[in-house]
Amino acid sequence: MSNYHSQILVIMVPFPAQGHLNQLLHLSRLISAYNIPVHYVGTTIHNRQARNRIQGWDPESISNIHFHEVHSPCFASPPPKSNSPLSHLQPCFDTTKHLRNPFATLLKNFSSVAKRVVVIHDSLMSSVVQDAASVKNAEAYVFHSVSAFTVFLHLWEDMGRPFPINVDMLKDVPPLEDCFSLEFKKFISYEYKSIKFDSGRLYNTCRFIEAPFLDLLDRQEISKDMKQWALGPFNPVVSQTKCHNRHKCLEWLDKQAPNSVIFVSFGTTTSLTEDQIRELAVGLDKSNQKFIWVLRDADRGDIFADDQDLMFKKRDMLPIGYEEKIKKKGIIVRDWAPQLEILGHSSVAGFMSHCGWNSIMESITMGVPILAWPMHSDQPRNTILLTKFLKIGLVVKNWGLRNELVNAETIENAIQKLMNSEEGSEIRERAAKMGDDVRKSVRYGGNSCLELDSFVAHISR
Repeated sequence: MSNYHSQILVIMVPFPAQGHLNQLLHLSRLISAYNIPVHYVGTTIHNRQARNRIQGWDPESISNIHFHEVHSPCFASPPPKSNSPLSHLQPCFDTTKHLRNPFATLLKNFSSVAKRVVVIHDSLMSSVVQDAASVKNAEAYVFHSVSAFTVFLHLWEDMGRPFPINVDMLKDVPPLEDCFSLEFKKFISYEYKSIKFDSGRLYNTCRFIEAPFLDLLDRQEISKDMKQWALGPFNPVVSQTKCHNRHKCLEWLDKQAPNSVIFVSFGTTTSLTEDQIRELAVGLDKSNQKFIWVLRDADRGDIFADDQDLMFKKRDMLPIGYEEKIKKKGIIVRDWAPQLEILGHSSVAGFMSHCGWNSIMESITMGVPILAWPMHSDQPRNTILLTKFLKIGLVVKNWGLRNELVNAETIENAIQKLMNSEEGSEIRERAAKMGDDVRKSVRYGGNSCLELDSFVAHISR
């Protein structure tokens, strides 16, 4: 690792949603390993959330990550609605505007004692860190928490399609209609307009996964000469979690045959309807495949304020006697599941997922193919990346049918196709190969390792 850069420090500013908090905490670990102090800035609630849910490494073992807790005003934390994803989180998101002044004070204090202060901020926190532009020895880098494919399409479309691209790339790409609530669309637009002062862009991806789209983002028309680094995967490629207190589902996985289990989880921002839960239950049962199903509501804005009696009420939505019926083939998890460790387990053969980018990167890293069931946000376009370009997934729910119920037969057929068809076998082989390539890329001298070295050398020049 590099020598200690005593005059360089990094301020990490994540957006307060699980997939964002998690990615920048993982990046904090990577940068701190170069003996650069990293200051992770967030509200008391969301710093606690990030630390409680970290997977793959022991946060107590990284003494160079310093957590700064900013007081935020009280906000409403209503339960999620299955027909309106993210809307229940908007009160939480709106409180981020109150972080600008505390951040500016922190930045001023750090800039008075450091040669250079490097601000790495989520793209959705751009307005919060805008005062970095007026601090002489500060420079900011915007982190995009989604795929390079998704960012390229957004910027290219937003700029009025400044150059032609292969028409095949646009075929099958869904429009953004219904991907975001109106309030969240306005929020995104406001934050993106604030991205005017950054010195570069950072992505949780690597060239083994998204080289063509990183090349397009590097074109002058898009980059405006702004540097970019693909530093992923951020998550550990080999779990370093202490072995004691393993989750019960991992002990269950230990007893299953290699490559025999389907992992089912739809992230932290989606709640399924009662009807959809029942169809999924029947489809999983009829597939005759072993499975782990994470069945829980979407996070609230304050996950610690949840009414525990209501939080995991999904038990009552399952068919009568279901858990007894499937106990030899499946396990249902209602608490926080160790997703990274599950995906890295040798028994897991496939991941039925909402296709959030954090989950996709974890799945790719572990060489696990995806059964794609997009719910909102960037997920429909991620589905196209997975199934059309990378060819490491199958579609369970077509975004064009987003308002329709996915019936048990469709779910059963998708699982059977992945596990018992020639096409499924080829997909699983491609996913395994890509996972192997990505894991090699983070080793010394690998592509991702060199990219991280390059970024650290740049900020500590």
